[in-house]
Amino acid sequence: KGKLYFTVDVKRKCDKVKVKLTKEGGIIMKEAKEFKLIKCQGTDYEIGKQFGETCREDFRRSVEATYIYYQQYQINKEQIIADVNKFLPLVENFDPQVVEFIKGIASGACINFKEAMMMRAGNELAFYNHLPSDLSPSLCTSFSATGRAVKSGKTLVGQNLDWVEDTPVYLLWIKRADGIEQLCLSSGGGLEFGLNSMGIGACVNRIWPPQNTPHKLNIPMGCYLPKVMRQRNIGDALGVLCQVSKGMQYYNLASSEGDIIGLESTFDDYNVMQPERDMLVHSNHYLTERFKKGDWSGQGEPDTYLRVQRIRRLMELNYGQLTPEKMMEILADHNNYPNSVCGHADESTPLPHWATQASIIMVPAEGTMFVACGNPCKNKFVEYNLKKMLYE
Repeated sequence: KGKLYFTVDVKRKCDKVKVKLTKEGGIIMKEAKEFKLIKCQGTDYEIGKQFGETCREDFRRSVEATYIYYQQYQINKEQIIADVNKFLPLVENFDPQVVEFIKGIASGACINFKEAMMMRAGNELAFYNHLPSDLSPSLCTSFSATGRAVKSGKTLVGQNLDWVEDTPVYLLWIKRADGIEQLCLSSGGGLEFGLNSMGIGACVNRIWPPQNTPHKLNIPMGCYLPKVMRQRNIGDALGVLCQVSKGMQYYNLASSEGDIIGLESTFDDYNVMQPERDMLVHSNHYLTERFKKGDWSGQGEPDTYLRVQRIRRLMELNYGQLTPEKMMEILADHNNYPNSVCGHADESTPLPHWATQASIIMVPAEGTMFVACGNPCKNKFVEYNLKKMLYE
C-alpha cells in the first residue's frame, strides 16, 4: 500500500528504468525516468559520427519517413535531393564546421550526406515546396526570467517541447575539441539546442510564417543552430541569429551574466524582443506587431494564445519567487487540458497527435539543466550539471 512500481520503455527515447510512485497525503509522488545520455567528443566530424552511430536505426527510419511524407505530394527522392542541393552552397559558405558535423552523422548512420542534410532542413524544404510542415520539430511554450523576477537572482530559461508523439528525442553531452561543452536536446537529429559551458542557454518555439509570404532560400535552422551553440557570449549568439534566422522560429537566449533576449523572424525580417519586468514568455504565434498581419497560428493551434497568457500569469503570481522548482510546477500546468502548457495527446482528433515530449529548465550560471523525459506532470526532472560531469 502506498507504493506502486511499473516499468517504462518509451520508443527509444528514455532508458528503461523502474519508476516508483509513493503516495504521500493522497498525492502520488514520482521518481524519474531519464533520457539516454549520448556522449560525443572531438572534432565536428567525430561528434557527428558518434551521434550517427549511436542513433543509426532512428536516423535511417527518419530518412524513410521523410521520403514517404513527400511521396504524398508526388515529390520523389530525386526531386527532394535536388532541392537539398539548392540549400547546400549557402550552408557551406556560412559554416564549414556544421558541414563536417553533418558528414559525420551521415557516416555514422550509414546514410548518404544529402540525406543527412535533408534531415537538417525539414521545415525549410517543406515550406519551399508549399507543403504543410508535418515535419516541423516543435510547437512548445518557453520562458526566461532574471533579476527581480527570480528568487536567487540567477537567470532561468526553459520550455516544454511539444512534438508529434514518438518523435525520437535525444539528450546529448558534447565535448568539443575547442573546450566548449554542451548539453543539448535533439529532435530526431534535425536540430540541437540547450546549454553550453560558456553560460549560454537557448530555447526554440515554432511560429508560422505569414500566409502567402514568398519563401526565400535561407540557411536551415538545423544548420545554423550548431553555430549559435558554439558561441562564447550571448551577444555573439544573438548576432548569428540576427544574421540568419529567417522565419518559422522564435529564439529565447539567456546568459549566466543575467541577460535574456528573444528574437522573432519572418522570411525577410526579424525583431529582437526585450524582457518585460525581467521576464520573457512565448508560444507559437507572433508577438511583434508588424508580423501579426497574416499570422495564421490560430487556425491550426488556437491554444497558443492561451498557453502564453497562462504561463505569463503564473509567473507574475510568483514574481520574485521564481525558482527551478516553481517553474517545474508551472510547466506541469493543465489549464485548457489537453492543449495546455503541459500538452497531452487529444485522442479525439486525427493523427498525428502532439504532446509534451520533454521539459527543460536551465540555470546558465550554474551550468545546470533539469530535464523531464515526457510530460512534467508525470515525470520528475533529472538534474545534469556541466561543471560536475566527467566524460568516461
